[in-house]
Amino acid sequence: MESIAEFLSSHDLRIGWLPDWATSLIVLALAVLLALWLHSVVYSVLERVVRGEDLFRRSLVSRTRGPSRFAIVLLAIALAGAIAPLGEDERVALRQTTVFCMVLVTGWALLAALHVWLVIYLRRFKLDSEDNLLARKHVTQTRILERIARTLIVLLTLAAALMTFDSVRQYGVGLLASAGAASLVVGLALQPMLKNLIAGVQLAITQPIRIDDALLVNDEWGNVEEITSSYVVIRLWDWRRMIVPLSYFIERPFQNWTRESSALIGTVFLYVDFTVPVADLREKLEEIAGASRLWDGRVIALQVTDFKESTMEIRMLVSASTAPRTFDLRCEVREKMIAFIQQRYPEALPRIRTDLQDERAKPRAKAMAH
Repeated sequence: MESIAEFLSSHDLRIGWLPDWATSLIVLALAVLLALWLHSVVYSVLERVVRGEDLFRRSLVSRTRGPSRFAIVLLAIALAGAIAPLGEDERVALRQTTVFCMVLVTGWALLAALHVWLVIYLRRFKLDSEDNLLARKHVTQTRILERIARTLIVLLTLAAALMTFDSVRQYGVGLLASAGAASLVVGLALQPMLKNLIAGVQLAITQPIRIDDALLVNDEWGNVEEITSSYVVIRLWDWRRMIVPLSYFIERPFQNWTRESSALIGTVFLYVDFTVPVADLREKLEEIAGASRLWDGRVIALQVTDFKESTMEIRMLVSASTAPRTFDLRCEVREKMIAFIQQRYPEALPRIRTDLQDERAKPRAKAMAH
């Protein structure tokens, strides 16, 4: 590249009736137009070639279009600048600008490569499947690591680009120092960002939460919708969105209902009179669960768990494959069991007993006293 530039610079292109600056602009413009035309032709051919190919090749072509266009334009400008009648100062400025832009296009290419890898890696995992535990694990891990990698690539690219200029090189070094938390002052200023960045790495490795996990956070139930480099978006059951910092899931307790599997056991309590036949209730529960499309057939139980002052506490357990199905199954069992008791054993419903004989005796005693 250096030999080509030296050869071209020794053969400056000059047009006698035009000033040097006008000739330089014409040469640079023609070089840019030629580079854009050549890039368009090459990628038109590539798109036809990969139209019926697999996802990897199509993603590779589509994602490299922008960086490659930028790179070929920079190459054309570098070659055109070598033959354009530029002064020494203009030539040095053009060379520095070209190097600066080449660093940026390198970072752009790395981001494109990272995205292509992510698409290819995640195409094996489907979040919409019934048992999506493995898919949620890999999707969460790769997306968190991808966001962290994107942040690091952007920081390093900007730092390297600034260091190409002697006058602003110290800013590039300072940016690298802040990214590495080398300075105490900068480290304190970046403490929230670094805290969430470290929390993101911990979440990607340990995975206490994953995409589409069912969580109970601050007495709010919902599913993990998105995990960014600094916060988590939880889609609540009523379609609200709760935004929680990444560090929350490292420092505070929360409930994950789908940590190992999506199946859950639902609990339903009944408070009935002591006279109700428990065996009949147990038989009815088995009938309700067996007829329900929500029950997964794994857990069913009915037990007397406590005696209150005037009622008997009965706990019913039923299981379902997902948290939403468990909630719906609990509601179904609750509704049908209370309907069964109302129809078959209405006298077993909770009631408050009072001694009416004593209440009637009080006015009679007062009348006799008078």
